[in-house]
Amino acid sequence: MDKFSDQKSAVQYLHPPIEPFDRRMMDVGDGHEIYVEQSGQPDGLPVVVLHGGPGGGCSPAMRRYFDPNIYRIILFDQRGCGRSRPHASVEANTTWHLVADIERIREALMIDDWIVFGGSWGATLALIYAQTHPDRARHLVLRGVFTMTQAELDWFYGGGAGRFWPETWARFQELVPEDERGDMIAAYNRRLFSGDRPQEIRFAKAWSAWENALATVQSNGAGGDSPPDYARAFARLENHYFINGGFLEYDGQIIDQIGKISHIPGTIVQGRYDMICPPAAAHTLAERWQNASLRMIPVAGHALSEPGISAELVKVMTRLAREG
Repeated sequence: MDKFSDQKSAVQYLHPPIEPFDRRMMDVGDGHEIYVEQSGQPDGLPVVVLHGGPGGGCSPAMRRYFDPNIYRIILFDQRGCGRSRPHASVEANTTWHLVADIERIREALMIDDWIVFGGSWGATLALIYAQTHPDRARHLVLRGVFTMTQAELDWFYGGGAGRFWPETWARFQELVPEDERGDMIAAYNRRLFSGDRPQEIRFAKAWSAWENALATVQSNGAGGDSPPDYARAFARLENHYFINGGFLEYDGQIIDQIGKISHIPGTIVQGRYDMICPPAAAHTLAERWQNASLRMIPVAGHALSEPGISAELVKVMTRLAREG
């Protein structure tokens, strides 16, 4: 769940644009190649950025949350999206494949441990990665927390958020016959994986528009028209992960296993009016994770580019740079 939007509103808080000093395609097996880039200082403080979605891909703006004179900034497109190949593929594409890919990147770049920075689905993946490899994350910086519970999916795809945006929810529902609307994730799954490409793109655009429409606190409810290839990868991958419960062993696993990372410090930045990932999950996480601090941003929604969220994230990364 994520898309970088309204970029101009946040740009005043960000570091200047930079270009990577290293770009590569990494063969991770299973027929997948993932795009990996590095920018900033080759011998700097390493930070890996986990984008949202699943399927959102990384963007140049994501480099700009970190002082390039201090940080070694690692971005990558997760399996099936962005510049990674094969595009929009869900074969051999699970949470555990992504966790293994993160470790492959760390090993290939010869990094002992790093700061893990993730928002939305990226926050989910950061938590699971740290719980799986608790000696590799030196700090977690999370934004717009999503803990992959059925309750969170029900909120967004079961009509909860639709009570605030009834006209936008109606547009999302109208493509699906009434007798299938009790499970919108399953209904969309049948169309997103139908093998009929025009139909897949039509439903992918509708899926993406529903999420994009609710991303910012200033939204007017219009989700825009995403490019076909982007929408198809984004929607198929998100739907694939959500219909499979994030490939976790049981509902509530992330919070239940928070003790595995109790020694890792964490900073959580959460929009008070996040309609996609409501603050309850961030609050619960902060309560259970004794080494984490929660920064609730008063007038902000979900997007990385919300001005208050961008300002706070840059401030957090500046503080961590000082601490080393």
